[in-house]
Amino acid sequence: MSPPSPIFPQDTLAHLAAVIESRKPGNGGDPGKSYVARLLHRGPDVFLKKIGEEATEVVMASKDLQHTVPGSPEVDAARSKLVGEMADLWFHCLVALAHHGLEPADVLAELQRREGTSGIEEKALRKAQARESETGRG
Repeated sequence: MSPPSPIFPQDTLAHLAAVIESRKPGNGGDPGKSYVARLLHRGPDVFLKKIGEEATEVVMASKDLQHTVPGSPEVDAARSKLVGEMADLWFHCLVALAHHGLEPADVLAELQRREGTSGIEEKALRKAQARESETGRG
């Protein structure tokens, strides 16, 4: 029997992260029975490749939706395709987080930290910090 569905989106991510954590080979996950255990058992190159594949599929689905005629019957199918591909991407990213001992809460905290900060300013700050660290090495 499945556990009850979480009420809030962050609960959904936390629940899925807990399931992924339980499927780690070190926690008894069986690569012969669990896709997550198999991904983690085979190592980062495998799930990182999946992230790249899924990201590409998100791009393609988004482009397809962009070129769908508004109001046409194809819109619903294109929207569903994008959502499905995004779910695949997020899932594989959650596997990567678990591999590195991180949780969705870590990403959500970073997004909260960035809230109210201009993306342009944030990028400029990161570039300045990178330049400082490079000149400090010389």
